[in-house]
Amino acid sequence: MALDFAAGCVGGAAGVLVGHPFDTVKVRLQVQSVDRPLYRGTFHCFQSIIRQESTMGLYKGIGSPMMGLTFINAIVFGVQGNAMRKLGRDTPLNQFLAGASAGAIQCVICCPMELAKTRMQMQGTGEKKSKRKLYKNSLDCLVRIYNKEGIRGINRGMVTTLLRETPGFGVYFLTYDVLTRSLGCEPEDPYMIPKLLFAGGMSGIASWISTYPVDVIKSRLQADGVGGVHQYSSIMDCVRQSVKREGWRVFTRGLTSTLLRAFPVNATTFATVTLFLMYMRREDECSVPDSETQAVLLQAPSTQPTSM
Repeated sequence: MALDFAAGCVGGAAGVLVGHPFDTVKVRLQVQSVDRPLYRGTFHCFQSIIRQESTMGLYKGIGSPMMGLTFINAIVFGVQGNAMRKLGRDTPLNQFLAGASAGAIQCVICCPMELAKTRMQMQGTGEKKSKRKLYKNSLDCLVRIYNKEGIRGINRGMVTTLLRETPGFGVYFLTYDVLTRSLGCEPEDPYMIPKLLFAGGMSGIASWISTYPVDVIKSRLQADGVGGVHQYSSIMDCVRQSVKREGWRVFTRGLTSTLLRAFPVNATTFATVTLFLMYMRREDECSVPDSETQAVLLQAPSTQPTSM
């Protein structure tokens, strides 16, 4: 299980650096006012942020995921790997159940982290140099929210986070398992890395598509109250107001940037985790005397990339 945690840390850091600019664009598009929209679409949003706020504007709020996502991925891959060992059989259903359990557990960290990230990403919209910064950094953001609203405040959006992460991670690991088995990702395969990248990227896309409408509502709830005025009183109130003003298309806001981000981020994450686990397990096997190698192989978790 320690290997699963370490692999998750490595994969998480790689994924954050690759995907954060797309995430900033996604959040801006999800929560912008329909009456006075600042951005016409994904690419216009990219251009506007770079022009108005410099390239660093795309990396607003990166401190929170850099601190949190690395640990979150460690929890996700650690819990998922341990759950698979507890369930015993490596089946598609068990992959889904193990992934769903991992997704639910990491919400304790994911929700406050994404709250801080969202608030930081929205701060100083359209300003190259913010005249008045409400939050100095992600930690300051959480401290201020806690001082004002308590535990309930820093867990704003927890229900929607659970509704997104639990089935989302189930689909995530299930899709990866099915694709790596179908593609035949074996250690001696010369095309193993491209196959792992493709399987990881498509797993991320499948996961986001399956829960994206919930993510739109989560972002709106977490961005609500930034200026001191709360627009939504509950999840259902947010859904009602959003659909009434913008129609059902509101649930696809920012989807393009999300999918553009999902492929490289999850391709990088899954390939990094899988290769890390394979390398470390191979090192462990090499350090064992030949007379004991067979016993270790029988006791160790499967080293195939299809089963973390």
